[in-house]
Amino acid sequence: MFHEDKIILQTRHVVKKFPASKGRTLTACDDISLNVYKGMTLGIVGESGCGKSTFVRMLMQLESPTSGEIFYHGRDITRQSKKERHASRQHMQMVFQDPLASFNPKMKVVDILTEPLQNFGRLEKKDKEAKAAELLELVELPADFMYRYPHSMSGGQRQRIGIARALSIEPEILVCDEATSALDVSVQKTIIELLVRIQRKQQIGIAFICHDIALIRSFAHQIAVMYLGNIVEVIPGELVGSEAKHPYTQALLGALFSIHMEPSVRIKSIESEAPSPLNMPKGCPFCNRCPFCKERCKTEKPALQSVASGHMVACHFAASSDRRKAEKV
Repeated sequence: MFHEDKIILQTRHVVKKFPASKGRTLTACDDISLNVYKGMTLGIVGESGCGKSTFVRMLMQLESPTSGEIFYHGRDITRQSKKERHASRQHMQMVFQDPLASFNPKMKVVDILTEPLQNFGRLEKKDKEAKAAELLELVELPADFMYRYPHSMSGGQRQRIGIARALSIEPEILVCDEATSALDVSVQKTIIELLVRIQRKQQIGIAFICHDIALIRSFAHQIAVMYLGNIVEVIPGELVGSEAKHPYTQALLGALFSIHMEPSVRIKSIESEAPSPLNMPKGCPFCNRCPFCKERCKTEKPALQSVASGHMVACHFAASSDRRKAEKV
């Protein structure tokens, strides 16, 4: 499923550090290596503060990595000139968590949708309305919405406008940063279904950032689980419910509620609190919350290791036989 010839965007050992008070350093992203494939969705899931948004800001060149490389079709975009960076942004567009905050409140929808095309000199003023109607049809909104202002719409309608604007210049990659978290559950479903239909039609790659593993596993082809700036598991989306091996991924799944749950099944909480990113454990970042933690976990940080095709885990006891040994110790 995940073929190298379909890779559009590739990150290699990306690290992002921020200076903090008292000479300390906060590592927001630590050695991140992920791929975005043509026509497929990469879901990145983790709790607030794990580094998801910082990572996508680097993909969008809104932040520069401290170290590491980001390749778009084999070319390192972190080394581009200002002019090259501006041109390359046509190929990657972003859908924000709060669309209203990303719109100019004084602009009508017709201007919001066509502004990116005009910025790149790809649309004449006389063709604005025709293009806006085409984009509104793409996201299943009436053409007369082009004469409205964003504040007069519902949250779901505004997010459709955000998606249409991002798709206006026909990018190869769509980055969605918590694009559904502010919406009602029923509206979330329709937005996800819309993105899936558009992806199938246009074969775009999607990087979808989310803190809801139940939502992300419903449509992502591959899921990367982040914890305190680290990727702890990468797994095909359809396997996450049955084959997840990292204790953190299992804890996220165990905390899910469903009306179809058996009465005897209890929702499990993750014990204790996550450590401060300014005071990370020496070994595994999840060691103070892991029920399988052993002495090795406290002193040696595990590397991502392949356990199956398309499935990698950063855990010393990822294999089931090793996990059983850890439980007995």
